[in-house]
Amino acid sequence: MQENKNHSVTIEQRKSITVSGVESVSAFSEIKIVLTLIGGGKMHVAGSDLKIIGFSKTNGTFTAEGAISGVSYGGKSFAAKLFK
Repeated sequence: MQENKNHSVTIEQRKSITVSGVESVSAFSEIKIVLTLIGGGKMHVAGSDLKIIGFSKTNGTFTAEGAISGVSYGGKSFAAKLFK
């Protein structure tokens, strides 16, 4: 059986974020959340007053709320990943 390595990110009005394809929550605080994605890789969510609303390991869905200021992958910018 092959694992689905796709994921999606939905940010609503910079106040909530929903991510699919999440394997685990590696670290979290009020200013940063680090997610491990299915198939490898990390996603960093930055902001303030961040709160985890829900995480289902079964279907890989993660939801958080707060003032979201940015999202990055593995500490590298999107452009760095695009032009590797």
